[in-house]
Amino acid sequence: MIKEIEIKLTPQESQDEQFWHQKARAKSGVKNKNRIRDIKLLRRSIDARGKHPCFRLRVALYIDESYNSEPALLTALKQTTAHKSVIIVGAGPAGMFAALELLAHGLKPIVIERGKDVRARRRDLRAIQQFGIVNPDSNYCFGEGGAGTYSDGKLYTRSHKRGSIAKVLQLLVEHGAHPDILIDAHPHIGSNKLPGIVANIRETILKFGGEVRFETKMTDLIIQKNKIRGIVVNQEEELLADSVILATGHSARDVYELLRQRKVRMEAKSFALGVRVEHPQALVDEVQYRQNPRMRALPAASYRLACQVKERGVFSFCMCPGGLVVPAATAPGEIVVNGMSMSRRDSAYANSGTVVAIEPEDLKDFAHHGVFAGLEFQKFVEQTMFNAGDGSQKAPALRMTDFVNGQISANLAPSSYIPGLFPAPLFKLLPSAVYDRLKVGMMNFGRKMKGYLTAEANVIATESRTSSTIRVPRNITSLMHDDLEGFFPCGEGAGFAGGIISAALDGQNVAKAVNVFLR
Repeated sequence: MIKEIEIKLTPQESQDEQFWHQKARAKSGVKNKNRIRDIKLLRRSIDARGKHPCFRLRVALYIDESYNSEPALLTALKQTTAHKSVIIVGAGPAGMFAALELLAHGLKPIVIERGKDVRARRRDLRAIQQFGIVNPDSNYCFGEGGAGTYSDGKLYTRSHKRGSIAKVLQLLVEHGAHPDILIDAHPHIGSNKLPGIVANIRETILKFGGEVRFETKMTDLIIQKNKIRGIVVNQEEELLADSVILATGHSARDVYELLRQRKVRMEAKSFALGVRVEHPQALVDEVQYRQNPRMRALPAASYRLACQVKERGVFSFCMCPGGLVVPAATAPGEIVVNGMSMSRRDSAYANSGTVVAIEPEDLKDFAHHGVFAGLEFQKFVEQTMFNAGDGSQKAPALRMTDFVNGQISANLAPSSYIPGLFPAPLFKLLPSAVYDRLKVGMMNFGRKMKGYLTAEANVIATESRTSSTIRVPRNITSLMHDDLEGFFPCGEGAGFAGGIISAALDGQNVAKAVNVFLR
């Protein structure tokens, strides 16, 4: 018999496995404690609502039976046979997990990635951080593992109906992630750990007969009678396959242009745009935990805030406690920022995207761009921020109180952003509909979270790559594009995911659909 119970512990008690085992046994209601053969931790979360933060643990007690672990998921993979192959465009989480799922069905994945492998990619990240040099094919968004590789590795998702989140997490563990991600309520891996995990997934794909090719950019589609036959890469080489999975990220704007040229149907979708807010981590800890400094047993505190302003959502996004703000431009002449954290989340700063929901009908000034209205709006804002500066990757910013009051900061608070910040009139540079809502939203957040609205925080522009502005539609049942046989849009770039886990789940689902199609 298996009995699940919840126990409440102080942060110090949660670190003592023997103690909470004893507490679980005591709460079990089982008189003969020898009947409890095993105790398994299922879930761990922090509850900071009371006067003192505590941990809540969900545990399973195995009564009169022992816990038997499940076999490794990698044992289900099969050596591929060459007669059925699938091209996967993009080596982010959607593409890599699609490749693993194809291998489980005995199909050969051919993963192509415009960027570099994780090790070589580091040099280009240093170039944009230190020297403001943007490589359009290798940056924080493009390269092995996609944008998530260098964006904290947050694994929290609400996409519980899309598939087995536990399966995705288990595969990450089998490729080197810490097993804690299986139990934490808000799991993350960290940008220092993810590159190794991503490289291990690549090795698995290769081991079972798949292919992974870097610095290989899709430059055309091979279409015959409304059926995709393959793709052209690097403007010269033809790759043929039985089907193609499009798993590019939402920043691959040239892919949308290629689809338009090839008359592949797309549609506009909602997205969000705003700024990244950076606080001292100690301030967030004090607000959330009522501790400064926080006790060692507690992780860096985070927050999640949302409200409605003028019929549009304003919300925090991609919260990085103990993190860094990084330059995420994918082309010269634009300023884009994002957040990341290392596994220990031990930076002195906390940052979060704070954005406004934007619907297609909000873009009247860009309506002449049709489906590309949102994309052109993004570009306009990013280029406006760049043009306000000195031609480097320095980002325009204001102290939060000055942002809300519509005035220039005499100076800025310390920041983790390596290229540097400069005071700029964001209240004029941002579109008025975005700024006005952000202003009201931040005032609202300051009332909800006392201490949030402070001059110690910087507001940094622009947080603009939250999601795709375009959807590449697909059939709800077959997951294949209705107008192009054998073509499977997938993941964030196709408009069907928003984060590592949801993209991975979508990759798995699309791979299963491809297997059905190729039977």
